[in-house]
Amino acid sequence: MPAPRLALVAATALAPTVWGTTYIVTTELLPPDRPLLTALLRALPAGLLLLAMTRTLPRGNWWWRAPVLGALNIGLFFPLLFLSAYRLPGGVAGVLGAIQPLLVAGFTRAVLRETVPVHRVIAGITATVGVSLVVLRANAALDAVGVAAGVVAAAGMAAGVVLTRSWGKPPGVSDLALTGWQLTAGGLMIAPVALAAEGMPPALDGAAVGGYLWLGLVGTAAAYTLWFRGIARLPAAQVSLLGTLSPLTAALLGWIALGQSLSPLQLTGFALALGATVLGQFPAPRRTRVAADPQPAPSRP
Repeated sequence: MPAPRLALVAATALAPTVWGTTYIVTTELLPPDRPLLTALLRALPAGLLLLAMTRTLPRGNWWWRAPVLGALNIGLFFPLLFLSAYRLPGGVAGVLGAIQPLLVAGFTRAVLRETVPVHRVIAGITATVGVSLVVLRANAALDAVGVAAGVVAAAGMAAGVVLTRSWGKPPGVSDLALTGWQLTAGGLMIAPVALAAEGMPPALDGAAVGGYLWLGLVGTAAAYTLWFRGIARLPAAQVSLLGTLSPLTAALLGWIALGQSLSPLQLTGFALALGATVLGQFPAPRRTRVAADPQPAPSRP
């Protein structure tokens, strides 16, 4: 893989790696049972900050494209993600998110009319199996609302990834501006729902403020800028495989910071998922044609 492309993949991979901290930040620092508030404070302030930095507004058909992408990537995804995380064990929510590469492969075929290389489809299946081995527990309880929220969140973001790749970005618009449009649009969609469902925000202590600052500035403004930049320059199926790094990072942090143990089966799943993610970053091997041996010309009688 050429060095510039490797650097782009590595930068894009930072986004899901940072998102993997969401689980530990949400459970250890943020107020409980406030998924919509968490989604709102993660998206809207970060979007407004990027708009203030770039001073660039949408124009032309981007006045409707930006809200569509903002709804799929932010406005619907964030509340459903946190609802799934609050109502399901972390393992189940992580597996539902891990199916996203397979959904992206299907949407890529349907929307972009592009064929996803077979090795990336296999990598997506292997990564999902690996994540399942890492995070699922035998006594994991299934909540119908949580499962539905997780599936719709994964499908919505998969559609957002494919449309982001299909639409690209307007000429002369920076990655920061495009990210700011989506975060602001998504945050404005979340705000009235959050206030209606959860009421006014509670008093926040220092730990909660620090958690929201981390999720907003690093986990959203910076991470989504890298993510959308990667989507615009790399195949959608390739980028979506990097999302596997999020549950793997969450499991690793649980082991390091919370003292959670990893069994040999979980370590096997970790290696499977990580290996499949790395494999999916390489292009499909080129097929070389072997020239047939020239047949001797028939001799004249």
